[in-house]
Amino acid sequence: MLSLSQKNTLLRSVLTVLLLSIGILMVLPFLWMASASFKNQADIFEFPIRWIPKAFDWSNYHEVWFGKVPYYVFYVNSIKITFLQVLGSLVTSSLAGFAFARLRFKFRDTIFLIYLATMIVPPQVLFVPRFILFDYLHLVNTHEAIILPGMFTVLGTFLMRQFFSTLPIELFEASKIDGAGYWRMYWQISLPLVKPALVTLLILTFTWHWNEYENPLILLRDRDLFTIPLGLLSYTDGENSTNYPLIMAASVLALAPLVIIVCLCQRWFVEGIANTGLKG
Repeated sequence: MLSLSQKNTLLRSVLTVLLLSIGILMVLPFLWMASASFKNQADIFEFPIRWIPKAFDWSNYHEVWFGKVPYYVFYVNSIKITFLQVLGSLVTSSLAGFAFARLRFKFRDTIFLIYLATMIVPPQVLFVPRFILFDYLHLVNTHEAIILPGMFTVLGTFLMRQFFSTLPIELFEASKIDGAGYWRMYWQISLPLVKPALVTLLILTFTWHWNEYENPLILLRDRDLFTIPLGLLSYTDGENSTNYPLIMAASVLALAPLVIIVCLCQRWFVEGIANTGLKG
């Protein structure tokens, strides 16, 4: 007969093995992609799968980066657009979140609920009116048409508002007695305490905008302005002429910044997700 501690240990062991198995299954497609990026066209669909290529073909990466299709141009465009969108999201969301959490003004909660309700609107509904607006402003086929809407996010405002609401009110009352204004409360007191929320928002917005496909597809025309998701289409000219090794190499390069950012910010990201919504 197993004791209670032995049962708990057994249960934890079973859950660990189960979750580890699920994790391995989720990682396998990415491992296959990385392996395929070093193979030639003939070996890529070899069955059973040869996880370690017989010979590593580095020419795929060289052709992707320096070949006929200017992948480095797509990379620079994606970095520029994503950086400005993420920076704008962090600034606008933190300012709006602080205002909704700590400033007292008429109809504050009503305005916040209306703003939050806009999340119900599917993004696809906005494609046509957004295109008409940017066409009127002569911003179609420019990066500004992608950057400007991405600098504002309802989810980011909600996330930051929830975190600012968890800060003790006594902290702000003491700073007000010391003569601090709202800007100092925001910049010097609140922001350092909500670093997990900022990192969480950074990862979420970076992932979303780095992989964004629909808006660049609709608003960009010139290849020199394309981002990575659009650039990947350059390696396929139809069902029978898809260069899979180049697509896999380009996809590995596209995923590298995401993996690096998540690995560097994982601790704050987990803490931010765990604390979101504790108080509202």
